[in-house]
Amino acid sequence: MKILSTNVYVGPNIYANFPVIRHQIDIGELENWPSVKLGQGFINGLIAALPSLQQHGCSYREEGGFVRRLKEDEGTWIGHIWEHVALELQELAGSDVTFGKTRSSGKLGCYDVVYQYHQRDVGLAAGELGMRLLTHLMPTEVQQLLHSKIDEDFNFSEELHDFVRMAQRKEFGPSTGSLVKAAEERDIPWLRLNNYSLVQFGHGKYQRRIQATITSETKHIAVEISCDKEDTHNLLNDLGLPVPQQIMIYGENQAVRAANKIGYPVVIKPLNANHGRGVSINLVEDEQVRAAFNEALQFGTGKAVLVESYLTGFDHRMLVVNDELVAVAKRVPGHVIGDGVSNIGQLIDIVNLDPRRGIGHEKVLTRLELDNQAERLLEDAGYDGNTILDKGQMFYLRSTANLSTGGTSIDVTDKVHPDNRNMAVRAIKAIGLDIGGVDFLTDDISKSYKEIGGGICECNAAPGFRMHVAPSEGKPRDVAGKVLDMLFPAGSQARIPVAAITGTNGKTTTSRMLASIVKGAGYTTGMTSTDGVYIDGHLTVKGDMTGPTSAQIVLRDPSVDFAILETARGGILKRGLGYMESNVSACLNVSADHLGQRGINTLEQLAQIKRVVVEVAKDCVVLNADDMLCLQMADFCEAERICYVTMDSGHGLVREHIRSGGMAVVLEKGINGEMITFYDRGAHIPLLWTHLIPATIEGKAIHNVQNAMFAAAIAYSFGISLEDIRQGLRIFSTSFYQAPGRLNIYDEHPFKVILDYAHNPAAIQSITDLAGRLDVSGKRRIVLAMPGDRRDEDIIEAAQIVAGGFDYFICKADDSRRGRGDDEVPQLLKKTLIAAGIPEASIQVIPSEQDAIEQALEDCGKGDLLIILGDDITRCWKQIVHFNGGIEVKPTDDAPSHDYPDKLFEPVEHKFELAEGQRLVQDERGVRLVVEHDEEAD
Repeated sequence: MKILSTNVYVGPNIYANFPVIRHQIDIGELENWPSVKLGQGFINGLIAALPSLQQHGCSYREEGGFVRRLKEDEGTWIGHIWEHVALELQELAGSDVTFGKTRSSGKLGCYDVVYQYHQRDVGLAAGELGMRLLTHLMPTEVQQLLHSKIDEDFNFSEELHDFVRMAQRKEFGPSTGSLVKAAEERDIPWLRLNNYSLVQFGHGKYQRRIQATITSETKHIAVEISCDKEDTHNLLNDLGLPVPQQIMIYGENQAVRAANKIGYPVVIKPLNANHGRGVSINLVEDEQVRAAFNEALQFGTGKAVLVESYLTGFDHRMLVVNDELVAVAKRVPGHVIGDGVSNIGQLIDIVNLDPRRGIGHEKVLTRLELDNQAERLLEDAGYDGNTILDKGQMFYLRSTANLSTGGTSIDVTDKVHPDNRNMAVRAIKAIGLDIGGVDFLTDDISKSYKEIGGGICECNAAPGFRMHVAPSEGKPRDVAGKVLDMLFPAGSQARIPVAAITGTNGKTTTSRMLASIVKGAGYTTGMTSTDGVYIDGHLTVKGDMTGPTSAQIVLRDPSVDFAILETARGGILKRGLGYMESNVSACLNVSADHLGQRGINTLEQLAQIKRVVVEVAKDCVVLNADDMLCLQMADFCEAERICYVTMDSGHGLVREHIRSGGMAVVLEKGINGEMITFYDRGAHIPLLWTHLIPATIEGKAIHNVQNAMFAAAIAYSFGISLEDIRQGLRIFSTSFYQAPGRLNIYDEHPFKVILDYAHNPAAIQSITDLAGRLDVSGKRRIVLAMPGDRRDEDIIEAAQIVAGGFDYFICKADDSRRGRGDDEVPQLLKKTLIAAGIPEASIQVIPSEQDAIEQALEDCGKGDLLIILGDDITRCWKQIVHFNGGIEVKPTDDAPSHDYPDKLFEPVEHKFELAEGQRLVQDERGVRLVVEHDEEAD
């Protein structure tokens, strides 16, 4: 079996609206080996390795359904089995994943295997381990048929244990996971910022961050105090709060002296440590103190160790959030209870059968281990692993009650005495923590410490939530919800407005127009585009930034309060969306581009890709009613409203939509030109004459009229005022500096040059139509190109489109040939032009873009129009701007070479800086030249 490709989708995609992994596989000979043919040994071995597969419903949607698929009729194939195994392995590691699908890709033996994941590395590792297991279980003859090397050392139990350990390091821990879940329940977006527990809640300027249970509001000095147990002790003691006697020491002998001074029994603990590491309690002898001192040094970050008086009572963790006691758990050290029959080792195995127990933090309880600490406690009691305890006899395998070492927890929040409640809140407030845990020892939490005694052992920053969200006994507490309510109080915002724009052509221009409107409305915009990521109009990351990574750059930026996300086909296909939902999504059009790549061969398939952007919109979807593929997306919308954009004022469907109170943007003809008009809930709202929008070139650039209509529709959907929309469109132009490669016009030569990045037939049609509408006194010329990775039929169509619109043609190639020969594309363009009736004398083939543009500029005469379809836009623009005028001026026959007739040149005004000794002159044909001024040879 071969894995042909793997995609890790980080957000909504064509398979699901959440992250999934897709493997494209070719199972080869295994197409002839469904599960029933692989045999009962294979099936039984699989169920024995992963018994919980019996709970999978599969297509039967009931427990046992998947096993039925394995055994019944013709069985099922290896790709489908792999999908279920990958999901189950993640479940065993603590990830709640259930979605998967396996479908034929259309070619015999080739399948798309799709399954959900929470953490990328865990999902991929689950697939890898799952395939190793399946290969190991296959009959020998199948392994030989597949030329698979039999791994005699493969031990699935050990591999599963290692996998779960790895998953724990990668997946969210219980505390972080509970906070993420609480955010999702409150519709607060989140982004994982590293491979551990650093998480951002909210977007842009509304964001807050957590790392485990440390928040962006947690004061650093408070954390420092809580980590220093001596400082904490002194601070609480000075406030009259109940704390044990304590002495800080640096050596064994000091420890012994301190213990004797305080009085046995004592506790030895590191100055800085957590999770109970290095803590020894109830020490009654000098030698025990010496041993405990050395153990404490191993877990502390410094050389200091604390000796404390030993407080008796039950261990309680009291959790304070935002000056409120929100949960209290009674913690019991890991233990076994005798049955009079089983030995201690067997009792541990029985306890670990509890499905709530897992490795480390994968589940609500941790497995008990017969490790060094347990063996030491057994030895102290005169026991070992073979000792049989009396029925009902309890034996503690741990000296501390931490859940991470196998302890259990009992929720007692409702039993806490008010004095104890106030004591915990005062302690955490004194330290200055927004979230803090108080470890309090008392015989009865329901009685005041003032009456029965008790004391604070520790106060912790970043306290774990596991014991509260999933106690062994008692009521779970929504402690994570309390944290989210603190970070985002009622009425506060967590989301910034998000506009998502997709389509084949016009995405970047529409995004820039919208950014102009939004900036004028007072927002700080973050915009992604094919040019780069722009924050408040400033380019921060250069390049084609239309995928999920760039979207997250914007959503993470703390200065941004409005996101405009151009979202292209490529990013959706490779990694999905970088955002879970948008407020407003728009699909501008769907036309032939990139067809034949990545399995997308038809316009319908391309529309399905772009539809993902539409499906995640929450408030409004803006669709091109003049494009049937866009119009059909309305059936998949879940947004509250749909806004149609049409340039046909007689559009029947849009008319009915308007009559039913729907929203639309319509181009209407009037006595003064064409008016962009809103219809909304029965209202008719004229917006702006198209000829007043600079980007439309007095209304002649129809494609930019449409782009302006989309930008206006999106802005209006966000509630931006009509005046801000009008002003934003009025001040936006397609200059190179505002919209590089998008209808950039240069008219400082005697001829007009338009530079555009049109690179598919639909875009080239738009630029050709514009050339026909412009008043041109000379010739119409074009430098024509198409990317090399487009289909031959697309290249041919592009040439056919321009054939009737221009007088002269230079056919070039893009810098990157994308798999084509040096002049393959320009030659195909030329061949098509000739077939369309263009004289060969009117066509030049110049593969180099630089050479082609230079020649085109030199060929131009006064009054000509030159369209350049550029690739390296910045270089092209520099060539255009720095071109010297195009026509070489020669001296007359009767004049020496250094003497020019006065009538040939005359000084003219200029709009740019000239160097010393230079001046700008113009001949009788209007050609402008910069000449060196020499008074002696003037």
